Amino acid sequence: MPHKSRHSQACTVYLRMKKRISCPPGGTVRLGAVARLLADEPLAQKLKQIPLYTHRPEDGNRVVIDVLQIVKALRETAPDAAVETYGDPQVLIMVEASSTHKPRVAVLVAAWLLLFFGAGLAIMNFHTDVSMKEVHQRLAFLLTGKESLHPLWFQIPYSVGVGLGMVLFFNHLFRKRLNEEPNPLELEMYNYQENINAYVIADEMRKKANRVEGRDDE
Repeated sequence: MPHKSRHSQACTVYLRMKKRISCPPGGTVRLGAVARLLADEPLAQKLKQIPLYTHRPEDGNRVVIDVLQIVKALRETAPDAAVETYGDPQVLIMVEASSTHKPRVAVLVAAWLLLFFGAGLAIMNFHTDVSMKEVHQRLAFLLTGKESLHPLWFQIPYSVGVGLGMVLFFNHLFRKRLNEEPNPLELEMYNYQENINAYVIADEMRKKANRVEGRDDE
């Protein structure tokens, strides 16, 4: 729900919070990096430069900035502005060093071979479990009236169809996308990343609340 400040404002600042951003170790996160901001100029440029957080080694590699922390910083800089926020109430900051390493070809080739032969074995084991060979022989007999131990005229098109089906299923042919629809793997990766972000944010907010309660007890 949008947050509104008191009624005697000179202007309105609209914020759409981002879900996740990256920050280098020791870097400073400013408002313009964690949210899209809409306000009158030159106020907008001034607000984008508001520092919200500076990384310290003891903070680890993930930090959460809450919307209330952002609203507080905005009111300190522009006390007469109304603030309306949209999107997620927290922003996850992942502290990551910039990587300049070249891709490791050996690791890539090893992973490709592992996935290739693993997928092939999975398909072969599935066909063995469902007696696919006997099914093909039976279908060939029903279509031709003749028994054949190796109905290649039926098995080869079937094998090609399996490959084409996988291409259509994953919506990719090497680097070329067949259409703009996301494929099931991309959807699963998106849901996986969303679940990780939600868990990390909840865990960091819990730790922050425990630290605040610990100081209050003291």
